Amino acid sequence: MPYRLRSDGASKIRETKETIVAGTSEMSSPAGQDAPAAPHSNAVETKLLTRRYESLVAVNQLTFSFAQGSIFGLLGPNGAGKSTLIKMLTTLLPPSEGTALVAGFDIVREPREVRRRIGYVSQMLSADGDLTGYENLLISAKLYGIPRSQRGARIAEALDFMDLTNASGKFVKHYSGGMIRRLEIAQSMLHRPSVLFLDEPTVGLDPFAKQAVWRHIRELRREFQATILMTTHDMQEADLLCETIAFMHQGTIKTIGTPAELKATLGPTATLGDVFIHYTGADISEGGDLRDVARTRLTSQRLG
Repeated sequence: MPYRLRSDGASKIRETKETIVAGTSEMSSPAGQDAPAAPHSNAVETKLLTRRYESLVAVNQLTFSFAQGSIFGLLGPNGAGKSTLIKMLTTLLPPSEGTALVAGFDIVREPREVRRRIGYVSQMLSADGDLTGYENLLISAKLYGIPRSQRGARIAEALDFMDLTNASGKFVKHYSGGMIRRLEIAQSMLHRPSVLFLDEPTVGLDPFAKQAVWRHIRELRREFQATILMTTHDMQEADLLCETIAFMHQGTIKTIGTPAELKATLGPTATLGDVFIHYTGADISEGGDLRDVARTRLTSQRLG
């Protein structure tokens, strides 16, 4: 069945394209070609990566790496530096010192090449509720520079992969929270990124919707050989999905390893929650300031 943009949808596309910052437009590949990662064993490799805000050191000389094709979990209390780290890795924020390689390219010297090879799903709502699922994907396809001749097939594949084909003609404001999250992940994967950044991918979702998102994250890695870096406060989610986990606190990584390795350091009955508390000194149920609480509640309300 052919899809057609309504006139209001077309105007929104024009408005969206007119407000794109210069860096975003650099994400598309020449002639819409999918951009492969440079030959490199690690998907992400940081080298003394640091970010300062005057006297505050948000990220302090981080040096770590993780392999291509893996699911890497970045955990820690609010204010640990996770968001600042992701902003640097996605070239949204320049480091004060040090650098990192993402998909084999330097975030300082080659930010355009990095942007062409990454996808990013923010914790905050990014899909437009006044457009259909298909129209949201069409906007993303245009922004990523996917040729007109390939857009229809690429969008149809994304809708099918995320189990959204039957809902593609519905306004997103009528989607459930889980459907919205799957749509946002589909948008981020249209250009076949080598590395996908997911910030709290299941925040605000009920248990059934969470499991659906978990299943699709695993399928993304298997089907497209994508490397995934995800943040989460859900210890069960991290334990089930991530091959490697890093616990971050006060701008540094306190420990890193597989879930089994990390739990074994504290004993045979230890949980990831125990590891979290041991290395960060924080209670999983507490932490964050008013802005953190407001942001989480707003996201939950929008998705729920």
